[in-house]
Amino acid sequence: MKKLFFVLNCLLIGAMFWSCQKTDHKELWKAIIVPASPVSDSAPLCGTIKGTMLAGKTYTIGCDVFINQGDTLTIQEGVTVNFTGKYGLGVKGSLICLGTKDHPNRFTFPGLTKTDDPFADPNKDPALAGQWIGIIGATTCPMMILKWTHIEFGGAAIPSTSAIKSIFTSPYPVFFQNPGGLFVLEDSWIYGSVDDPFRILGGKIAIMRNTFEKCGYVGGEAMNAKSGTIGDFAYNLCVGMATNGPKLSNSGAPVGVPGSNVRMYNNTIVNCGYRRAAAGRGGSIDFEEGAGGMAYNNLIVNCKFGVRVVQNPIADTANLRYGYNFTYTDSQSVANNIYPSMAVSVCITRPMPTDIPNPSFLPAGWNPGDVYTAPASLLGANNPQFINGPVPLPAGYQLRMVATVGSYNFRLKTTSPCVGIGYTGFVPRGDVPIDPVRGATEITPPGKDIGAFQINGVGNQH
Repeated sequence: MKKLFFVLNCLLIGAMFWSCQKTDHKELWKAIIVPASPVSDSAPLCGTIKGTMLAGKTYTIGCDVFINQGDTLTIQEGVTVNFTGKYGLGVKGSLICLGTKDHPNRFTFPGLTKTDDPFADPNKDPALAGQWIGIIGATTCPMMILKWTHIEFGGAAIPSTSAIKSIFTSPYPVFFQNPGGLFVLEDSWIYGSVDDPFRILGGKIAIMRNTFEKCGYVGGEAMNAKSGTIGDFAYNLCVGMATNGPKLSNSGAPVGVPGSNVRMYNNTIVNCGYRRAAAGRGGSIDFEEGAGGMAYNNLIVNCKFGVRVVQNPIADTANLRYGYNFTYTDSQSVANNIYPSMAVSVCITRPMPTDIPNPSFLPAGWNPGDVYTAPASLLGANNPQFINGPVPLPAGYQLRMVATVGSYNFRLKTTSPCVGIGYTGFVPRGDVPIDPVRGATEITPPGKDIGAFQINGVGNQH
């Protein structure tokens, strides 16, 4: 009997050894990992959700939906989320949306498509009217991660009966408000909004390589960040914002929270500021009450105002650095406001010798905040030489008409005067950890070319 057991054991061990020898361990990475709690796409979603939206599926939202505190919703690549009414996604827990370059995700309103018609009436444009509320984060949301994601037609007024009001009373396509949380928006697109496409009230942020188009009906910035927000805003393309590209303020910061400080570099900001009627508002980059940081290597084209450093309430000028910003304009009004005046815009932006055009055009005795008249020779000068862009402004166009990317290509020609003149003597803040899922995929360092698109292919990938 012992001999029989010995023979059987030998055969079993031999079979196991042969099986292991035949296994190609290089293929183990292909093992299928079952996602946690798959979300069903068989019926419209309402109420609370968590788990995983599966790759390639389309989900319909039939009423307000919520991620509860402590729960996580993960969205795999190639997912479409259709909001069929004035509903929102309330995020009390964590949202991790992982689109990819080949298979981006999409939050949208079904049946609508974006319009690139420059002559369309903005009063009748569904992109500026808001069709669904938005992705609204609560103070308990520790993490909101959005990668390679289209967000379209959001910002609808929140109905009085909506439970989204328990999180926040104002609608935005994306909203985050946890001072201790992480917010990542990278390689994504936001098209259309009633006000700001996304607003941030505190937290650590990485806003990298995104495109913002036609956002804000009569007001709204590409990014409106306040209340102690810190991080980086870089390699973003902002086209046709109602007010500014990025805006930073420290208003509303909780006691003990460090002041707002964001490094804004290598962005391309085109034709912004023209749907904001308020005098002195709108333009390119805006540092307001108590806000510091950096603004370098930004390409500013036909925006209503140049970099705004607001005097009242004053920005954190002791912790604010800027320069190497490139301005192009076809408009005398814009040329007169490359450095906005106190009389028009309550600003004290200082000219830097690295600015383009060189500030030597300013009149003798000029001081920050003074009104001036720029020489006509600035108009049409310093063409950034986009591969295909609205420079000079096409015949028959007004500045406010360029609000979408459309068929334009905002990459630079190799002969562009923006090539090779960027400032790389600083580093990103890097407040957000690098992580393919729960952080920034990459915090791209400053580029040697002005703007969001680098000649070597680094930067914005749209």
